[in-house]
This record gives sequence, structure tokens and C-alpha cells, in this order.
Amino acid sequence: MGDILAGQVAVVTGASGGLGAHFAKVLAAAGAKVALTARRLDLVEAHAGEIAAAGGEAMALKLDVADAAAIGPALDEVEAALGPISILVSNAGVGGEGLALDLSIEEWDRTFDVNVRGVFFGAQQAARRMIASGVAERGDARIVNIASIASHTVLPGLSAYCASKASVAMLTRSLAREWARKGVAVNAICPGYIETDINSDWFKTEGGQKQLKGFPRRRLMEAEDLDASLLMLCGPAARAITGTVITIDDGQSLPGGG
Repeated sequence: MGDILAGQVAVVTGASGGLGAHFAKVLAAAGAKVALTARRLDLVEAHAGEIAAAGGEAMALKLDVADAAAIGPALDEVEAALGPISILVSNAGVGGEGLALDLSIEEWDRTFDVNVRGVFFGAQQAARRMIASGVAERGDARIVNIASIASHTVLPGLSAYCASKASVAMLTRSLAREWARKGVAVNAICPGYIETDINSDWFKTEGGQKQLKGFPRRRLMEAEDLDASLLMLCGPAARAITGTVITIDDGQSLPGGG
């Protein structure tokens, strides 16, 4: 990957495992100093340790993005330790599973607290610091929101999740427009289904296999399939990219089934 992000400071939310931990390691391998945040401090500490062992620079921080008031102080802590933030990857998210007739107020609110409020206030707090530090003026300010194919594709039994991810996609475009002249690039990635510890058991079941066979390529994606787009949107290649929502799903959201 080279050192295309050398001199940059990145924050990744929801980095206790899965895509978040993977993204942090990709950014570190590209030369960025990385702050990994999540609710589980022990898990982000472990991943930060792996980055350090591989020769990178990383720190771990406990942060629940649903607590919007905690985001700013957490970013201040990162800047005190690593320097001015230039990259924010808003990856923290919850599933919001539940049929619409059964969904409770608390479950709905939890989904939007993490998936939407957390993304908005994370972007707000990061952008304020990027502008104040001069990072935006020099052209290095990057915010990448992790949305989902659920932002534009109906996933049965996930109405709250789909609504939250559609909000992330529109927030991305709205913030990009508002901050365009300030030098802050805001983009989003919409991944399809990727094999993780959470869903691997499901896709071994009869129902999971039926869903898999409905995908045009009849397979799950891998986290590495997102690496090129992540690095593009976080690095110098995004000089003229803002307000873009990129779907990377191996064709899973194409109509017609497998």
C-alpha cells in the first residue's frame, strides 16, 4: 500500500472488531497514525497492539458514539496524543433488527442514536477540528461514513436499520455540500454482505444458503474488497471527490436474484 497516508492522523469508530478493526489496520499500513475507538476498550487495545507490533502507530480509546457529548472530548484526546485529526472513518453501527410491528421505541432510538446521531456529531466534531487546525485548508480533511446497501435496498425485517443507513447516505451528501468550500471532503461507502463472525453461522443454515443463492455471484464479500475504495476516499486521490456514495457489494443489490 505504500505510505500514501504518511503524516495523517485517522480516527476509526466501532473498531473493536470486524470492519472497524480491519479499516484501522489498512490505514495504519498506509502510513497513518490511527486511533481506534469503541465501547470495549480491551478489544481496541488488542487491535492497537497488533498495529504497533506491525510497526505502525496506534492508540485505543473507549467511546460510545451514542453518547454524543463524549465525542468531542475523545477527539481532543486523540489530537493531544497523535496530532491534528485529518481522517474520520465513522464505522460504528448497530443492526436494528426487528419486524416493524414488533419494534420498540427503545430499539428504534438505539439504532438512530448510534447509526445517525453518532455519525452526524462525529462528523461535526471532526470537521470543527479539521478546520481549526488548518488540516482542511491544506486539503487533507477526509470524513468517510460507512453506510450499507440498506441505504438504497430493502432488507426484510430491518426497517429501522435501512432507514438509518439511508439517513447516513443523505447526511453524507448534505455535509459534503455544506463544507465543500471549507475543504472537508465527506463521502460514504455502502458495503454489501461481508462474512464476519456475526453472520457466518447464519449463512450455514438453510435460510442463509437460500439468501446466498439469491446473490448474483452466490457468495459473500470479504473485508479486503473495500480496501481500495477506503484508501481512495481517505487519501490524496479524493482531492476532487466529495458527496459521493459508493456501493461495493459484489452485485448483491442488483435486481433479479441469483
